[in-house]
Amino acid sequence: MNHSILNTDIQEFINNNLNSNISKLLLKGIAFNKVETKEIIEQIEAKKRCEKKLSIWFNTENIYYPNKLNIEQTSSEITAKYKSSLISGNSIIDLTGGFGVDCYYFSKRFKTVEHCEINDKLSEIVKHNYKQLDIQNIETRCIDGIEYLKSSKKLHDWIYIDPSRRHDSKGKVFFLNDCLPNVPEHLDLLLKYSKNILIKTSPLLDFSIGINELKHVKTIHVIAVNNEVKELLWVLERNYSEEISVETVNIKKDKNEHFNFLLGEEKLAQSNYRVPLSYLYEPNSAILKAGGFHSISKKIGVFKLHQHSHLYTSEQLLDFPGRCFKIENILPFNKKELKKEGFKKANITIRNFSETVQNIRKKFNIKEGGNQYLFFTTDFNDNKIVIICTKAN
Repeated sequence: MNHSILNTDIQEFINNNLNSNISKLLLKGIAFNKVETKEIIEQIEAKKRCEKKLSIWFNTENIYYPNKLNIEQTSSEITAKYKSSLISGNSIIDLTGGFGVDCYYFSKRFKTVEHCEINDKLSEIVKHNYKQLDIQNIETRCIDGIEYLKSSKKLHDWIYIDPSRRHDSKGKVFFLNDCLPNVPEHLDLLLKYSKNILIKTSPLLDFSIGINELKHVKTIHVIAVNNEVKELLWVLERNYSEEISVETVNIKKDKNEHFNFLLGEEKLAQSNYRVPLSYLYEPNSAILKAGGFHSISKKIGVFKLHQHSHLYTSEQLLDFPGRCFKIENILPFNKKELKKEGFKKANITIRNFSETVQNIRKKFNIKEGGNQYLFFTTDFNDNKIVIICTKAN
């Protein structure tokens, strides 16, 4: 950590060049004593990435930034704040501390927080930043979290861990034992020092694989922000052996969409099927990732269009966690019918349909945009149909 970067003139330069052309700055060079051009560029690029993702850090003076890769890999303030709302207690230890965003929010919910980070430069940066953020109940430790847990033998209310995928892991299938640290390998150790474990993973991890690799899974949280799934959270409780619950949230500007179900109930639940009625519903991405396709039909009282379509319908407008549409018309999928409608511009979605959006746009010369929404899908009679909609109020 080069403390000269915190000099007033260099900080002013960084702030004045957040929107500058990086290539031009590199060619021109930056003349400051004790600080190389490359270091200042790294600060500019990393801080710029924090403007929306980490606004508290961005708006705090004298924050020191690691390389932009660390910023890309860290939790956003939105997801960190949400996950901290799920847990509380006297003590929590983060075994894979990183840039320290999660610990910052844990510090609002726990009396003491321990931040373990094996990268000495990153650990030093985090310690400095916590002082600038006036956080006084986080202890930073430059150490391997697993090794520290073994040596300290301290008990904690919660252990938090965010394993990173090894660069040498092959294939597209995501396994926890491909990550560092290897959580399944150390699970007995973790549960020895805390009754409660919170594990953050990529959305790429399949539920069945995660459940198979872990023990005592109590709850799986699926977190989406503006309909993009950002992370999965796995709550483990020592000796837990009952039903696994799934809690989904889609965090939006105006409200959060929640939907919860039990995995066992989902396996037994059955949907009722109908042709499209007055309203059409598309579940948000968190529910689609969680696979609560029959549970949502049963709990909200909507009909499914087809076993594999994952679109729903009702006669009356219902409060639904996803996009809601008023059905204007339903057409069979054929060239003559669609040409007759003369669509010039529309938003197109395909669900359980053989054609791609790109091919449909090209074939029928439909540009993107407008107020109309076309759903190309299959009904429960296996008919290919096009549902013409507008957004429901």
